[in-house]
Amino acid sequence: MAAPTPASDARRRRLIRVISVSIAVALLTIGMKFAAWLLTGSVGLLSDAAESVVNLVAAGVALLVILWSTRPADEDHAYGHEKADYLSAGFEGALILLAAVTIAYAAIDRLINPVELTEVGIGLAVTAAASVLNLLTARLLVRTGEQESSVVLVADGRHLMTDVITSAGVIIGVGLVWLTGWERLDPIIALIVAANIVRTGVGLVSDSMSGLMDKALPESEISTVNGVLTRFEGEGIQFHALRTRKAGRRTFISVHVLVPGDWSVKEGHDLLERVEEDLRTPFEQATVFTHLEPIEDPLSFEDTGLDRST
Repeated sequence: MAAPTPASDARRRRLIRVISVSIAVALLTIGMKFAAWLLTGSVGLLSDAAESVVNLVAAGVALLVILWSTRPADEDHAYGHEKADYLSAGFEGALILLAAVTIAYAAIDRLINPVELTEVGIGLAVTAAASVLNLLTARLLVRTGEQESSVVLVADGRHLMTDVITSAGVIIGVGLVWLTGWERLDPIIALIVAANIVRTGVGLVSDSMSGLMDKALPESEISTVNGVLTRFEGEGIQFHALRTRKAGRRTFISVHVLVPGDWSVKEGHDLLERVEEDLRTPFEQATVFTHLEPIEDPLSFEDTGLDRST
């Protein structure tokens, strides 16, 4: 098992510290939002409170995933554990979709059987305070997640930012109910919140599936890789069978390198060392695999790693 480096230890501690803040804030805002719902009887505020419960569960799962994904590579997981990040993002997306269904069910019932709201002013003030806490936490999560290339933190932050946006809509809508007396506006607002939550949940599940299915790097990063390879082509060298994927913050690049067949083993090895180093440089953490082939052999151009069974 590989020993953790000081840098990886520092990253692990930072991720745990930030997700712990998210858990603490989720606990606090759950209490505040449910208090607002009990004061007012608003199904819109209930939908907001239900999403905070999802925030707590998702943050707890994210903490477990961080503890697992930041472990160093071992004999059973030679490429590390960072793909676990995508499991958390997918699970959080599924929880969001479940919350949307729950909110929609309560809203439809209230739409059929409207109820007069009470203590709206206090309830909205409490909800607004909870939303400010969520906003600050969401910005911390996304910023740290982007800095540390943590899919888990970015997903949790994006979810929490959605909660802030929907909370703002709920506050405005419930305020209008208070001012106009139109009670059915309250469940309509809750249904709009549910629809917005579905959009976010589908996005998170989609991102998770892309990572688990080894989707290629984004076009901008592929262009970076091709730019590096192009610099070597002036030396009479060719490349093919380029494959890329990403797992958490680690990038994986595989490419076949075609060189003159009369090169010595040392010449080929020295070239591959240069190619691999230049490919690793633009990325925070990259694992590069190269395969050397003689450029004169027609079979080299057929050896692309593609499945020819179909």
